[in-house]
Amino acid sequence: MSTNYSGCTRSGHVEAAVISRKYFVAGRVQGVFYRATAARHARELMIRGYARNLPDGRVEVLAFGPEAALDELVKRLWIGSSASKVTSVEVADVMLAHAEIPTDFITG
Repeated sequence: MSTNYSGCTRSGHVEAAVISRKYFVAGRVQGVFYRATAARHARELMIRGYARNLPDGRVEVLAFGPEAALDELVKRLWIGSSASKVTSVEVADVMLAHAEIPTDFITG
């Protein structure tokens, strides 16, 4: 089924509006399978984006999807992997041009 940017399908069904957010996750989040865990959760929630390590030891997560899915993702980001210890999650709304919208969820 094809969906345009506004969330309406060609068949006329209305889907949840999509938004994008960046999360900056701090704590013991590098080298503990945190990004892989975030990617698994994002894919389960049908969220597109990425998770990548930052030089300062945090993980940056870009998430694009329905608001309810992003609300669930942030709960899971706080939990992380079994070896991680999350101490903070900063959230920022971001605007993406249509061409910048990821097609999947990747780690890097």
